[in-house]
Amino acid sequence: MNVSRIAIAAGVAASTVLLLAGPAAAHVSVQPQGEAAKGGYATLNFKVPNERDQASTVKVEVNFPADHPLSSVTPEAVPGWKIDITKGKLDKPLEVHGRKITEAVTKVTWTADGSKIAPGYFQQFPVSVGQLPEDADQLVFKAIQTYDNKEVVRWIEEPKGGEEPDSPAPVLKLSAATEDHHGGGAAAKGDDDHQSDDKAGSAEGDKKETHAASSSSSDTTARTLGIIGILVGVAGVAFGVLAGRRRTA
Repeated sequence: MNVSRIAIAAGVAASTVLLLAGPAAAHVSVQPQGEAAKGGYATLNFKVPNERDQASTVKVEVNFPADHPLSSVTPEAVPGWKIDITKGKLDKPLEVHGRKITEAVTKVTWTADGSKIAPGYFQQFPVSVGQLPEDADQLVFKAIQTYDNKEVVRWIEEPKGGEEPDSPAPVLKLSAATEDHHGGGAAAKGDDDHQSDDKAGSAEGDKKETHAASSSSSDTTARTLGIIGILVGVAGVAFGVLAGRRRTA
């Protein structure tokens, strides 16, 4: 009876660990294709995993940083998703390639239109952006994820003190400026670089969508192996306690 109680308690503890570790490992994130150099252009992938077992993601909103507005934001078309771009007036106009920019994109919204992010899968949403700021080391994109059961998850908390918050916002790390993406080179080739990034984003985005299911399968396999390891450990503890009691008796 005592061994059974110990095994049950250990099983409950193991389940609690899994429940706590699962959500923290999967959240909306942003990664550049290649590098995101200061003063240059880049194609960004916003990766949105589905964290619910009984609901699908039907809407994703990404807010662009107001403290470092981007003069150019061009999302790639994603099959099965409608894209809405929100712009706002700038308090201080930007000067890009000799032109004054008085408004910038403040938010991009993807709404399911024949497609969803089902449980166990993720979706990437590519966006070509520029020019990246020269006076910042990172950009924070606050995101909101909506499920078809009306649940809304706000990925808006900025990391502080090196610890990841419960609902972290996507953070883009900027690399050092290079000759190809900075100063005169960027001014002369900005539009061409931007178009090249768009094409690269389209090809890479299609490739990553194709492998989304296999990547999700790998994550599921790793999680399953972790569960098996925990259960084996619990069984070992239970048998050890039982053997000890028998020797004592």
